[in-house]
Amino acid sequence: MFKKSLVASAMVAAFGCGLAQAQQPAAAPASPHTLTGNVGFYSQYIFRGLTQTDRDPALQGGFDYSHSSGFYAGTWGSNISWLRDSAAYSGGGSLEWDFYGGYKMSLPADVTLDLGTLYYWYPGDPNVLANPLNPKADTWELYAGAGWKWFTAKFSYVVSNKAFAVLDASGSWYLDLGVAVPIGSTGLTFDAHYGIQKYRGTDVRNPLIAGTAIPFNNDSIWSYEDWRIGVSYALPKDFTIGAYYTDTSGASSSGTNFAYGQIGTGGPYPNNIAKGTGTIYIKKTF
Repeated sequence: MFKKSLVASAMVAAFGCGLAQAQQPAAAPASPHTLTGNVGFYSQYIFRGLTQTDRDPALQGGFDYSHSSGFYAGTWGSNISWLRDSAAYSGGGSLEWDFYGGYKMSLPADVTLDLGTLYYWYPGDPNVLANPLNPKADTWELYAGAGWKWFTAKFSYVVSNKAFAVLDASGSWYLDLGVAVPIGSTGLTFDAHYGIQKYRGTDVRNPLIAGTAIPFNNDSIWSYEDWRIGVSYALPKDFTIGAYYTDTSGASSSGTNFAYGQIGTGGPYPNNIAKGTGTIYIKKTF
């Protein structure tokens, strides 16, 4: 009788345990959607080697959505001053607001491919009193990128008829080559970048070639190269601090700012926004 009771108790315990396990809800499948955000404070805003804030601080941030299929979209913004500093805008001109989207895929051997589009919006009023032809600085680009381990390459191509307040600039392009290498387990990352900015077309506002009625083309005035070297450090709670140094080849191959009659300024605007400079920052992702 005692043995029968033991057997019955064991059967009840096993059945009860199985029933409890069967009643537990299945784990929810992982969501295919991901939404992240970022915010950062920089000692200045550098874009393609050029300071956008005349070396004053910048507050930046944005949001990114991605789907497990590879599609993504996002928006990002920063304060700027170059449009007012250069008298290109008479009102507004203190904000850059970007909108982008595309498709990113992962391939074997740590290779990634990225295809997308990006629209730069600069709300405000062009300074038509200075020149009735002054346009808004809004710019639309298509881009293709590739990555392998620590190395990246990205080619951006302007499809709008103007680029960053330069007229007749469709077909202008920017090549971005970069590397970011973690330094062991220190939390430090070394990064470097080299870029080529090429402008196409001819802005009718460009100064005339001496002795002719023909304006200089955009390439001879606005094209340049830039480079950057820096280091970042990962902090707890998804904070990152970093510093980098940037420099450029100047506004043209001769280093002459034809548009403003300044020799050796090294930048396409009245202030020398293209000279070598250092930047520090702190940012957080969430």
